[in-house]
Amino acid sequence: MAEPSTLHAALAAAARRGPDTPVTFHTGRERLGLADLLDQSHAMAGALAAAGVRRGDRVGLLCQNEADFFRVLIGLGVLGACACPLPLPTMARDGYQVRVRGVIAAAQIETVVVSERLTRLRGVLGPALDGTTAVSTGDLRDHDAPPDSGVTGEDDLIVQFTSGSTAVPKGVRLSHANVLACLTAIRDGIELSGADRAGNWLPLFHDMGLFGSLTALYYPIPLTVWQPSVFVKDPAHWLRLMSEIGVTACPLPNFAYDAMARAVPADEVTDYDLSNWRVAFNGAEPIAVDTLEGFLDHFAPAGFRQEAMLPVYGLAEATLPVTFSELTAPPRVDWVDRPQLAETGKAVPVDRGSPNSRGVVSVGRPVTNMAVRIADPETGALQGERVVGEVEIRGASVTAGYLRGEQPFTEDGWLRTGDLGYTAGGELHITGRRKEMIIVRGDNYYPEDVEAAVRTDPGVHRRRCVAYLDEGAERMVLVVESTEEDSPALRERLRALVATATGLEDVRVVVAPPQAIPRTSSGKLQRLASRARFG
Repeated sequence: MAEPSTLHAALAAAARRGPDTPVTFHTGRERLGLADLLDQSHAMAGALAAAGVRRGDRVGLLCQNEADFFRVLIGLGVLGACACPLPLPTMARDGYQVRVRGVIAAAQIETVVVSERLTRLRGVLGPALDGTTAVSTGDLRDHDAPPDSGVTGEDDLIVQFTSGSTAVPKGVRLSHANVLACLTAIRDGIELSGADRAGNWLPLFHDMGLFGSLTALYYPIPLTVWQPSVFVKDPAHWLRLMSEIGVTACPLPNFAYDAMARAVPADEVTDYDLSNWRVAFNGAEPIAVDTLEGFLDHFAPAGFRQEAMLPVYGLAEATLPVTFSELTAPPRVDWVDRPQLAETGKAVPVDRGSPNSRGVVSVGRPVTNMAVRIADPETGALQGERVVGEVEIRGASVTAGYLRGEQPFTEDGWLRTGDLGYTAGGELHITGRRKEMIIVRGDNYYPEDVEAAVRTDPGVHRRRCVAYLDEGAERMVLVVESTEEDSPALRERLRALVATATGLEDVRVVVAPPQAIPRTSSGKLQRLASRARFG
């Protein structure tokens, strides 16, 4: 029997294996079996067809972390239409309207499906929806499933918009075949079994939240989906919830591990049982050594095992996963000479205690059906072991290209990620973004090194800081969020930390209030947007 070539066919096969596999949503406290979710998705496909959606259409999808997100996504796939998940507001109203309007224009969206729970957002979006037809999920119920539309694995299923951490978001075209390759890679990479249970609070419009959750449906294993606010408002409460229901696999960004360690006092750690947490993904943003080690030490008394922490690397252009760390080993940190890394592009090993050491977390080896290479970003020449270059990838889950604009491929068909990194012992290590590398008077600096020098200082609120270059003055700028009053003493202390760590003495320090640094929709701090805001 041929393997399913579309998402809805693969999920139908999963539903035959486990029709009653529970899918639970915090929003509306909704719980249903996988087979029921699939039946409702096909009914929604009929309703979408009746509303005029056709094969090849790109349809905006504006939903919370709720069952309707999956019903609409799967229903559009049944029709051969393409879902364009839209972000929920995490910024000022005007900025949100501009972002959504840009997505709608780039994808040429004519129909936007809005959760019936988000009716108020139509008013917030205002002119961003001009020229489109907004349809409520409440009006897309109880229809007959449509006839087979002949959808194949080559049909686009999703346009995933990049988070915009360094540039204007781009629409990444992902086919059914791309998505199925992604789900297979995740399943194989963490050796999912029927004993597992998945949990997710990341937004479903974000690739890590979406494809992590879809992998649970694809296997299938029980899945619990929370709103992001459940974690953000009270990380300790969320941690207790996930441990009590027995979640074994969960995707999280680096900052979430900081948040949990802060939220649970040391004398309360033993009140938690984290011994069942088998796979704690750490990805979606740069992985900080102090965060990783701090979490492992803090929660060891709760039974959290070091090998459960899984540093990973991925990007929207790969649907999601590129490399995973080894499942049965603790995270690996490569200690290298920081000045040599920045100035010569060579990752020269040094002792951890060296005053010039920088720890770079390994993100492992390529996942199933993925290949990775390191190339000189200027010449394209392949780099050897421990030599920094641009990470290039090729594989079954890699996009065919963006909706518009540049096609990010080399002449021989590899996708250029824009990330800098090197290999050591066959494992990938990410050192930064090519566009964010800072050159001051001819010397190279990684913004990560500048940020790492100050992020643990008590004057830096929740370790939130960004560094970038003031090109006009050819000077480094460091922006820190702080609850302390801005003062010459605070700025001088932070400047001295940077000078001690990097040798860079000419730094302008900007002290900003909490929440002032721009963020992407997934919570990553934006260096280039910060330059536009703070100068």
